[in-house]
Amino acid sequence: MGRRPLDIDKITTELIMNDDISVKRKLAKKVQGLAYKKGIYLSSIHQFYVARGKGGLSGFTVPAFNLRSMTYDLARAMFRVAKRNNSGAFIFEIAKSEMGYTNQPPVEYSSVILAAAIREGFSGPVFIQGDHFQANAKKFQEDPEKELESLKALMADAIAAGFYNIDIDSSTLVDLSKTDLAKQQFNNYDVCAKLTQFIRQIQPRGIEVSVGGEIGEVGAKNSTPEDLRAFMKGYQERLRKGRTGISKISVQTGTSHGGVVLPDGTVAQVKLDFDTLKNLSDIAREEFGLAGAVQHGASTLPAEAFHKFAECETAEVHLATEFQNMIYESKHFPPELKSRIYEWLKVNAASERKEGESDEQFFYKARKKALGPFKKEIMGLPQGMRDAIAQEIEEKFEFLFKQLKAVNNKELVDKYVILKRVIIRKHHAKEEVAHDGEGAD
Repeated sequence: MGRRPLDIDKITTELIMNDDISVKRKLAKKVQGLAYKKGIYLSSIHQFYVARGKGGLSGFTVPAFNLRSMTYDLARAMFRVAKRNNSGAFIFEIAKSEMGYTNQPPVEYSSVILAAAIREGFSGPVFIQGDHFQANAKKFQEDPEKELESLKALMADAIAAGFYNIDIDSSTLVDLSKTDLAKQQFNNYDVCAKLTQFIRQIQPRGIEVSVGGEIGEVGAKNSTPEDLRAFMKGYQERLRKGRTGISKISVQTGTSHGGVVLPDGTVAQVKLDFDTLKNLSDIAREEFGLAGAVQHGASTLPAEAFHKFAECETAEVHLATEFQNMIYESKHFPPELKSRIYEWLKVNAASERKEGESDEQFFYKARKKALGPFKKEIMGLPQGMRDAIAQEIEEKFEFLFKQLKAVNNKELVDKYVILKRVIIRKHHAKEEVAHDGEGAD
């Protein structure tokens, strides 16, 4: 008798529900082994972005999705959309802060995404990204080395789990009190260069991790060409000779994470400066060979804005809060569970409530913090209920893929992205065998 096929739904449920990290790692190894057999590889988008920086690829924007809840269901929905649209250039990501409040450590997140790819019969490269691996300005001021070591530990953990795309966010260290632009950006480019070098030292042989930098903190003042040039000049000088640098740059053009919430709980219309975005993307490519500019905090923009990203040649756009909103606001989400979550927030997130905030404003901003504590309950909802919620969000994914022109690019991705088989051993990634044939420089 042959061996019984692995039940990927069962393995994934156990991976999500079990709190023991050693059990998660064991199950992750099982998922990864099965993924390789199916031709699914955790990959870096670096070479694809290098090709774009050389002017070989244009007319589309790569969407990067932060999945904070129902990750398995939503990843499955996204792979279905990708298969229908022959899409290869799309990214799953999770920020440093999100890992904490959604209770999704890197090894769990990457494995759940792989499991979703297996379940939906997707094959080829899968891009998982560490979003906003962010330096804390206050902690950096108190002890720069300690803060850097903390970020390095996170990066080592993430890369070991197959996050071969990392966005360094040291834009929090920009000092606008200085009048000279180079001095304003000094800590930003210095830290970004140091962390890039660390990534290059620990990345698996045969994989060039895609690294992004950031010049404008989201929600702060809009970025300028002068900011970009000051950062890049300093960064290139600080980067050790021969080391591969960043392939994209995040900028600020008028958005804020989660949007601006009005007293009635609705989100204010955002005026995003697409001219600045286009200008910075052009400069990033033409002067520095990057794929272009990256836009954060875009998921709550009005629907009619999304086609402009591809027109402006934006390299990548980050989308998060709207999917969380769609879960909470879905007619299929149990009102009783939502009510319990809101009661929990009144007690456990009370310190985050600002004076004069309406209930709607408070719950809208705070409810992401309940996703970790209620993760198991949400995952434990009946399958039919989760399928119905995921179906609504799948339609949104489809809309976004088409608006961003992130369709019919699977062959292009396969052309530039070299697939490597990597095995994970105790936080250290080691190349095992190169996949034979797919991908080219």
